[in-house]
Amino acid sequence: MSDYNHVIGPAFFFLSFYDPWFRNSVKTSGCVHLQVIGLNSVPIAGDEFEVVDVLDVAREKAEARAEALRNERISAKAGDGKVTLSSLASAVSAGKLSGLDLHTLNIILKVDLQGSVEAVRQALQVLPQDNVTLKFLLQATGDVSTSDVDLAVASKAVILGFNVKAPGSVKTYADNKGVEIRLYRVIYDLIDDVRNAMEGLLEPVEDQVAIGSAEVRAIFSSGSGRVAGCMITEGKVTKGCGIRVTRNGKTVYVGVLDSLKRVKEIVKEVSTGLECGIGAEDFDDWEEGDIIEAFNSVERKRTLEEASASMAAALEGAGIEV
Repeated sequence: MSDYNHVIGPAFFFLSFYDPWFRNSVKTSGCVHLQVIGLNSVPIAGDEFEVVDVLDVAREKAEARAEALRNERISAKAGDGKVTLSSLASAVSAGKLSGLDLHTLNIILKVDLQGSVEAVRQALQVLPQDNVTLKFLLQATGDVSTSDVDLAVASKAVILGFNVKAPGSVKTYADNKGVEIRLYRVIYDLIDDVRNAMEGLLEPVEDQVAIGSAEVRAIFSSGSGRVAGCMITEGKVTKGCGIRVTRNGKTVYVGVLDSLKRVKEIVKEVSTGLECGIGAEDFDDWEEGDIIEAFNSVERKRTLEEASASMAAALEGAGIEV
């Protein structure tokens, strides 16, 4: 019988070879299937397999590797290393491109089984990552621990757990540190929450909701400026709403309706079929026949798909191919 101590990545264990056939198979073929019980943590595919003589040495090597990995994760702050995104981010900060909205969502992923790591990552690949990149600082098995919280604090990451638990003491520690821990049993719930988090990083967009239109019928002098005498042809106009003035099919002004009068009285709103006087603070170049389109601006969250389309348009306009 031969006894061996082993180190696999950040994990270590002690193995006894009771079966001479198994020992000879390892020596001759160099490859054999092995079921190991007693690992102090779960290694991942690609971790190096090292044999040492003393168990304490195996433990020290494993702990040193685990500490080195942890320090690497803490030092990784943002981005996934893609040159294209880094160069684009630099261009944005330098003001060379507009319409780009680049962010990184740092994630610490804890799962029940090693195979679940790849399953969750593949499921998240359906989310567009042109504007918000998912960076996995840690992907490991086991319940959420305080060391996970420390990593989240250092890297401004969120902790996602799939089929794992977070002990009460860890939850309290996370709350005190301002770290969010989200636990899931259904992978689709995890995907939905990650999408919402990614979209929450995007700059909101303003939609213009039409509320009415008017036609300029006459021009009047008012103090130091000019006011448009109008007929409301559709809907309504309100003081403070947005207006777009078009002339012969071309937009000549976009701004805010600054003053609204009806029969010399200041009013807040004028509806269809009524005449009124309309003024804008920084525009008085009115002409008879101008069409005024009134609208309200409504802010809403952008979707990842919309952000990707905006990025593609901005890059195309800048002559950049990706």
